[in-house]
Amino acid sequence: MSLMDSFERGMEKVLVPIAIKLNSQIHVSAIRDAFILSFPIVMASSLIILINFAILSPDGFIASLLHLGTLFPNLADAQQIFTPVMNGSVSIMSILITFLVARNIAIQYRQDDLLCGLTAIGAFFVVYTPYKVIDGQTYLTTKFLGPQGLFVAVIVALIASEVFCRLARNPKVTIAMPDAVPPAVARSFKVLLPIFFVMILFSVMNYLLTKISPNGLNDLIYTLIQAPLKDMGTNIVTVLILGLVSNFLWVIGIHGPNTVAAIRETIFSEANLENLSYAASHGSTWGAPYPITWVGINDAFANCGGSGMTLGLLLAIFIASRRQDYRDMAKMAFVPGLFNINEPVMFGLPVVLNPILIIPFVLVPFINSLIGYFFIVMEFIPPMAYAVPWTTPGPLIAFFASGGNWLALFVGVLCLGVSTLVYLPFVIAANKVNMSAATQSENE
Repeated sequence: MSLMDSFERGMEKVLVPIAIKLNSQIHVSAIRDAFILSFPIVMASSLIILINFAILSPDGFIASLLHLGTLFPNLADAQQIFTPVMNGSVSIMSILITFLVARNIAIQYRQDDLLCGLTAIGAFFVVYTPYKVIDGQTYLTTKFLGPQGLFVAVIVALIASEVFCRLARNPKVTIAMPDAVPPAVARSFKVLLPIFFVMILFSVMNYLLTKISPNGLNDLIYTLIQAPLKDMGTNIVTVLILGLVSNFLWVIGIHGPNTVAAIRETIFSEANLENLSYAASHGSTWGAPYPITWVGINDAFANCGGSGMTLGLLLAIFIASRRQDYRDMAKMAFVPGLFNINEPVMFGLPVVLNPILIIPFVLVPFINSLIGYFFIVMEFIPPMAYAVPWTTPGPLIAFFASGGNWLALFVGVLCLGVSTLVYLPFVIAANKVNMSAATQSENE
């Protein structure tokens, strides 16, 4: 207990002051509040995703458990009703965040927040992946409109809003209209030149970027991240590196799992298929040719609740958090979290760009991957070879993927317990951040 107390005191001395300063910094608070404001849309879509994949999909966890596919042969057809919901929520997260970050900064600077947000959206599409003409029709890829484009969205919003607000404060580049002009028209003309200069700036930036990356800024960043991760093999080092990169990208606003997906699938797809083929022919996963894969380690033991083992975070909040906002968020996010849908946690607390929670979010999956690796290489449990739907509650993934090994289930529960213990001191530190920030606000 004294070790835990020492650790908490150390975090209070080091992390809490940093967190307070970062949370009060105008740009960080603008980004944080943008994710919080987008939470209701994310939460609503997460619940619908849960219905779609866990209940309406014949191989979903709840549907399989209740044999809904047998009872309702056309069950999968109902998914078509809710599938488009993603197009209006998570799939356009980058657009929402671009607007909200820019708007929040404009509010801080006491400038026109609506027009600043709209200008940032315009700038985002100026540097977006170019349109493609196919058979005379013009198409725009949606690849970077969702979470995968969040990093660029934040950067564009920060630059566009800074330029817009600095120019809008300068009377030399604003247009004042006579009092007789309707307010909406006067408002638009006042910041016409700032908008003009922002668009010129991003057009020039985009032109220069296309000389380096013809497919735009998003593709350039995506390529730079992917390049160092190529040509890896099926071993624990690969799993750990991909896990660290994926989770670190998530907490800085890039959808890590999607970003490394191409590399991950290239490395592990063949191994996964061979393992499944082996299990099908032998009736057991013992002796599967590739015991160490992404699915067999990360998905089985380090992804309970979604990236970062955030179900452990929710449990830690229920146990130790005195922050009402955290507890309310945890209550709403718990059911989706059981089925590994953690967007409500990522954008609601938020975990993204949270200086306190970044450390355990990256650290916990690393530790649990090593735990799962130990039990497999020591042959206490068989390799994970069976394909399991991603909405299966975390601890049960190892049970089903191993062909029903009870010790594998125990290891899954153990990993959830470890994740909760690791998150606990950071949740307690978040309490102190909240209290210190409140005290600071009262003093001011």
